Amino acid sequence: MVMFYTYILKSSKSNLFYTGWTTDLQKRVKQHNSGESFASKPYRPWTLVYYSAFETEKLAKDFERYLKSGSGKAFSRKRFLKP
Repeated sequence: MVMFYTYILKSSKSNLFYTGWTTDLQKRVKQHNSGESFASKPYRPWTLVYYSAFETEKLAKDFERYLKSGSGKAFSRKRFLKP
């Protein structure tokens, strides 16, 4: 069974957060840290600070979209992210 993951990374360089989704969490984090992702390349290295697993791609994408919204950012800071 394929699982879909929504994740949050924290930049060790600038304390920024990056939110995304994937089917292979370990591979995706390695891609971010090796510079294969254009959007996250300047802020390497990244640390995985949160992830959730979902049974469908739609649920993972919907949760990613929510976490990128204003209320989702507030929710994630309050519930799972350490300052």
